[in-house]
Amino acid sequence: MKSFFENIRSFFQKFKRKPIPQADVPAINEPPTSPRASGALRAKPKVDRFSIISWAVTIFIVAALLGSTLYYKSTLPAAVDIPAAQPTSESNTGSVGQPQAGEPIVGGEGSGVPSILRKLQLITNIPERPRYESVIYRVSRGDAMLAIADEFKLKSESILYVNTQLEDNPHNLKPGMELTIPPVDGLYYEWKDGDTFEMVAEKFDADAEEIINFPGNNIDLTNPNVEPGTLVMIPGGARDLRAWEQDLQTAGRGANTGTGGSNATNSCGGGPVASGFGWPASSHAISGSGYGPGHLGLDIQASEGEPVYAAGNGIVTMAQGGWNYGYGNVVQIDHGNGYVTVYAHLSTINVSQCTPVGQGSVIGAAGNTGNSFGAHLHFEVRIGGSNINPYDIVQ
Repeated sequence: MKSFFENIRSFFQKFKRKPIPQADVPAINEPPTSPRASGALRAKPKVDRFSIISWAVTIFIVAALLGSTLYYKSTLPAAVDIPAAQPTSESNTGSVGQPQAGEPIVGGEGSGVPSILRKLQLITNIPERPRYESVIYRVSRGDAMLAIADEFKLKSESILYVNTQLEDNPHNLKPGMELTIPPVDGLYYEWKDGDTFEMVAEKFDADAEEIINFPGNNIDLTNPNVEPGTLVMIPGGARDLRAWEQDLQTAGRGANTGTGGSNATNSCGGGPVASGFGWPASSHAISGSGYGPGHLGLDIQASEGEPVYAAGNGIVTMAQGGWNYGYGNVVQIDHGNGYVTVYAHLSTINVSQCTPVGQGSVIGAAGNTGNSFGAHLHFEVRIGGSNINPYDIVQ
């Protein structure tokens, strides 16, 4: 800026008026001087043109900057203050004069700027991306197979398929255990020499194209080929799970009653027959796993020591304490009409084998025995030796 003004000053120096030389005046012709004018005559001050012009240029530049700033601000869209939506009751919803969230805000004269028609959020919604690799989950105290499966949006049997340490039994969950969580429902298969996609798909009731196209398998679509020993994800694949209930040694009530068979040790004979079934506990809430492959019963919420009731009339064909393949203290009732009910993880047993019971009789108390952490009642219903969903018959 300094050099700018120096250039201007040198330019105007060219036009500066030169002083007119004064002729020497004889002393005789000199005008008389007053006492104030004694000594040298004082020159009259002259106006500095450069100062005037430099100030004029400065004022012009400042005015131009202010004007451009005001013009720029006038071109910006007007900011609208959007008041927070106030909660309203049903009685004043839609009342006149109350601005609604997402509606235009209009002034008293009927003018105004419409508000943004969207809901304000403090957290950005990031769309969920598909997962193609397995993850590791560490079991915590209180975890149940159903809750873990729901967290990862999978079926509980898919977790059983890929975690052989569980031995197809969801009650084998232990705090600190690390589970492999597959990316989708299905199972992993170690590819063997001579395998084809069609053979593997048929073995696990899956689709060959889904195996080839699953991104996590990294299969070259132009030349589908898998090296032996490669672990391949079988989307939608399934296999048979071990039926642990078949290992229980029970007593038989008679022919075609739902118990007995190869595991029967003795016969209890006839007894009352059930005509209907009721709920076996005071609570109807499910505290752990529901019914499904790998968990053939319901885990009903029940505190330690709460009474457990017979779901229907029948004969007790098993009343046994101990481990019992993870069932713990267990009672089994044959209802004489093809149905059998099982009550597991009991803290106490109030009946003995071959005892007749009526619907609603207290047969024991809920507990935490066997393969269980956290008191509850494990309840199963079987017909013809096969498990069914208890919700289908119990009211």
